[in-house]
Amino acid sequence: MKKIFILMILGIFLTSCSNIGKREEITLKEKESLIVLIEDIKNNLQKGETELLEKTLPAAPLKLIAMESCRELGQKVNDYIVSFRENTINEVSESSLYVNYKSNNYLVDCCCPRFGTGEAKGLLKETIRGTDLFIMTDVCNHNLTYTVNGHLNHMSPDDHFQDLKRIISAATGKAKRINVIMPFLYESRQHKRTKRESLDCALALEELNAMGVSNIVTFDAHDPRVQNAIPLSGFDSFNPPYQFMKALFRAVPDLIPDKDHLMIISPDEGAMHRAVYFSNILGVDMGMFYKRRDYSTIINGKNPIVAHEFLGDDVAGKDVIIVDDMIASGGSMLDVAKQLKERKAGRVFVCTTFGLFTEGFEKFDEYYEKGYINKVITTNLTYLPAELYKKPYFVKADMSKFLALIIDSLNHDITIGAVMNPTDKIHALLEKYARGEQI
Repeated sequence: MKKIFILMILGIFLTSCSNIGKREEITLKEKESLIVLIEDIKNNLQKGETELLEKTLPAAPLKLIAMESCRELGQKVNDYIVSFRENTINEVSESSLYVNYKSNNYLVDCCCPRFGTGEAKGLLKETIRGTDLFIMTDVCNHNLTYTVNGHLNHMSPDDHFQDLKRIISAATGKAKRINVIMPFLYESRQHKRTKRESLDCALALEELNAMGVSNIVTFDAHDPRVQNAIPLSGFDSFNPPYQFMKALFRAVPDLIPDKDHLMIISPDEGAMHRAVYFSNILGVDMGMFYKRRDYSTIINGKNPIVAHEFLGDDVAGKDVIIVDDMIASGGSMLDVAKQLKERKAGRVFVCTTFGLFTEGFEKFDEYYEKGYINKVITTNLTYLPAELYKKPYFVKADMSKFLALIIDSLNHDITIGAVMNPTDKIHALLEKYARGEQI
C-alpha cells in the first residue's frame, strides 16, 4: 500500500504540473497544494520509499539465455527467479512500470546451428529488444559434440566462447544491457604472461567489452586481478563457501567445526586466501602446502612438481578440509590428501568450485578405497558427468538459487555487497548446526 501511495502522489503531482502548464498564471491555492504534495513526497522518500522502489523496479525487462552448454542449470535458475517474483508487488502489478516483470519463463529460445564444415551461426528465435539480457555459458562442457566433414568433434572452451560471441552478435545491439554469466572464466589460467606467451584471458575480456557486454559475472576466478584488462566495465567474481559448508553439514552430520576437531588446508600458495577466509570464519587453524618444482625441466609447458611441502600445525586426529578453486586432473589434490593421511589426519574432505576431472575418476576411486579421501564437494556450475553422481564420495553444492539471486539483484540494479560477502549467512548456518536443527 505504501508503494501505491507514492505512485498516486507522483501521478497527482505530474497531473497538476501539466494542468498548470497550460495557463500562464497559477492561483495561490494551487501553489499551496503543490507545496503540500512536494512535502508529502519528501517525507515518504525520507522514510525509505526510495529503497523500496529501487528494489522493485527492474533496470529493464529480464531475459535469460542459457546456452546449450548449461541448459539444465539455466532452467533451475529460471525457476528460482519465477518463484522469487511470484508473490512480489501484487499491489502494482497492473502498472506499466512492471510490464513483463512476472512471467512463467524468462528463458529465450536460441541456438547455434552448424554447417557441414563445422562453421556456425547464432540464432535468436524471439525478440530481446529493450531487455536486460543475461547470457549463461559453461565453457567447460565437453559433453557436447558437432560434426566437421562427417567427423565427430567434442566442443572445446574455444568453441563455447565463439558460440557466446555469436549469440551476442545475434542480439545486434537491441538489448538495453547485456550481461554474461560465465562461471568458469574462459582462459582464466592464462591470466599472466611469462616469456613469449599470449594473454588469452585479458584478450577475451576486452573482446566481450568491445561487443557491448556491460557486466561479466564469474565464480572463484583463478586470479581476479585479470579484471584490470577492462577497468571501466562490470566484473564480479563470487565464491561459494556458504554452499560448501551447507553441503558438507548435510553430507557429514557428525562434523565438529571447532579448533580441536577441524583444520583448513590450502593445497598451494594460490589457494591461501580461500583457506584463510574459511579458517577465520570457522575459528579453526589453517595449514598449507607449497609446490616444490624442478625449474630446470619443462614438461607440457610447465615446470613439473617435485614434491608438496607442508607448513602448519599438527593435523593428527583432526578432520581436514582442503579448499581450492578447481580439480583438473586431480593429481596435486590427491597427493596432498595422501600426505595429510600419512600425517595421521582424520577424515579428508575436498571442497572445490569446479570439478573438471580431466583424467577421469579412476585415481579418485582408488584413493577413496584406500581411505585417503572421504568426500569431494564440488558445485554444479560446470558440467558434471552422470557417472560422477554414482560415486560414494561425491557431494554436489547446488549453486542455482545463489545464481538466481545474483541475476535478480543485478536486474534491479541494487547492491550485491551482501551477496558477495556470505559471512553472516555462514554464522547463521553454524548457529543452526550447533542447535542441532536440520540444515
